Amino acid sequence: MNYLSVENIAKAYGERELFANISFGINEGQKVGFVAKNGTGKTSLLNILSGPDSPDEGNVVYRKDITTAFLPQEPNLDPKLTVEQTIFAADNEILKAIERYEKALQNPDDADAYQKAFEQMEAHQAWDFETTYKQILFKLKLEEMDKLVGELSGGQKKRLALASMILHKPDLIIMDEPTNHLDLDMIEWLEEFFRKENFTIFMVTHDRYFLERVCNEIVELEDGNLYTYKGNYSYYLDKKEDRVSLEQTNTDKAKQLFKKELDWMRRQPKARTTKSKSRIEDFHEIKDRASKRRNDHQVQLEINMERMGNKIVEMHKISKSFEDKQLLNKFDYNFQPGDRLGIIGKNGTGKSTFLNILTGNMEPDSGKVVIGETVKFGYYTQRGIEVKEGQKVIDVIREFGEYIPLKKGRQISAQQLLEKFLFDRKKQYDFVEKLSGGERKRLYLCTVLIQNPNFLILDEPTNDLDIVTLNVLENFLLDFPGNLLVVSHDRYFMDKIVDHLFVFKGNSEIEDFPGNYSDYREYEASAVPEIVQKADPSTEKKEIKKEAKASPGLTYNEQKEYNRLEKEIHNLEKKKEEVQKKFLKDLSGEEIDKTSLELQSVIDEIEKKTERWFELGAKAE
Repeated sequence: MNYLSVENIAKAYGERELFANISFGINEGQKVGFVAKNGTGKTSLLNILSGPDSPDEGNVVYRKDITTAFLPQEPNLDPKLTVEQTIFAADNEILKAIERYEKALQNPDDADAYQKAFEQMEAHQAWDFETTYKQILFKLKLEEMDKLVGELSGGQKKRLALASMILHKPDLIIMDEPTNHLDLDMIEWLEEFFRKENFTIFMVTHDRYFLERVCNEIVELEDGNLYTYKGNYSYYLDKKEDRVSLEQTNTDKAKQLFKKELDWMRRQPKARTTKSKSRIEDFHEIKDRASKRRNDHQVQLEINMERMGNKIVEMHKISKSFEDKQLLNKFDYNFQPGDRLGIIGKNGTGKSTFLNILTGNMEPDSGKVVIGETVKFGYYTQRGIEVKEGQKVIDVIREFGEYIPLKKGRQISAQQLLEKFLFDRKKQYDFVEKLSGGERKRLYLCTVLIQNPNFLILDEPTNDLDIVTLNVLENFLLDFPGNLLVVSHDRYFMDKIVDHLFVFKGNSEIEDFPGNYSDYREYEASAVPEIVQKADPSTEKKEIKKEAKASPGLTYNEQKEYNRLEKEIHNLEKKKEEVQKKFLKDLSGEEIDKTSLELQSVIDEIEKKTERWFELGAKAE
């Protein structure tokens, strides 16, 4: 059943054409992810589909009997309503039955009202939905039902709009970056919820795991053309690669034909027969195909950053509280050269506070931060770029210099740097205030990187960035030789960039985990909770002494094995890094399979030897 038809729509702002002659449809049960670069019309298309905007040409046709809901990046909610009033504001009979039942429970003395509310719950079969309703509010942390919307933070408003949309159970949902302002637990819950529930969805999101696990179709807008892929994100990547390869082959063929036709054109045939005129027209078409260039940028900047000394940053017994909420408690860590750390945790657990203390923007209550003399921070914050009236994109970069020094005495111009980050020459002379949200974030990121930091701190760098820009940023960071510290809710990004985590669990508890995000989730899933029984302290001490006395320790051969294992594990870890680097090269499918098997073999060997090493270590204690 067709829910929505988009027929030959076009949109332009002045001379700037976003798209033209775009057509597609959305059918019942489809979960469609829309992929495009920032500034090419994603938000404009969503606004056209949801109603605030209209196309310059073409039509958007909805099926008459369906209900739709739109989740924008910045929800427009009534600030005078409470959270509860916002949720129950819609014309939904099941929700109204739940509302009456909830109120009846608060007034147990009114037996008639309770009986009537109970009967309405029965009539609408609302009991299961009430369970879902409470689960959604709990998962999205919307327990303060009497709080005014005007008093909520931006993140709370986004979660409220999301909850309200889901609870109204529309036939078609249109969403713009639904995972923004959600912590990792919320994102994973929402991912699973949308995967199971029978919603029809059209959404823009930069969260590639979300696209992978929720969507069954990807629609891409590239260079004004629309491409449809009937599968999830992995399928899209695979088929897009095939399409790009085919286009390149056709372009190469067109170039050869172009050379041949160019020779003919240069001979300037005098007889302009019908056949020759047709050939001339064909020549111009071939020329267009031959000159087609794919705009797939990869950042390959050899940064001329200052070399780091042995002392990077030392954090000694750092504590920080706000009123009665303690975020950090005697935290210790010495950063090592080349550390690639990710920070994850729920909102409000102290992640941004930690970054501000690290960079000197906030003083700890106690403890000290010692920063090495050679350390130069580059700090990308969530605040973004400060827009100056009348300033152009190129002017923002030129404030840091006309040329940026690279290694071996080379340099790159401000214009060339902007091109690396997907700002073409025409876009460089646009006014900054006219840029989209994602383009401003990309420009701000550029201003941080060109200052040649050797310790890069990124606080939610992926918010509002499109997938193309994310790939550019990831390519840059994979080759970044300095220290890297990233706070992000983007699981795909974290898996690709970092190899070590600080997990902020709240109440000043910070877990130091050696691995990326997927490693940590796997570790959490496999961890078996230990049942610890309280014992009499004096008895506990006697037992410990008894065990220590009975411990046989290591034999001479076991001690030799223990020392040997340490060296072997160290060498295997180096080998693992070397194998992982192979994936950065352009590999064929067969080479990828072979390298994957090699990597798995090394990982298995590390785990086997590490298990034995722990076994001997426990025996030695």
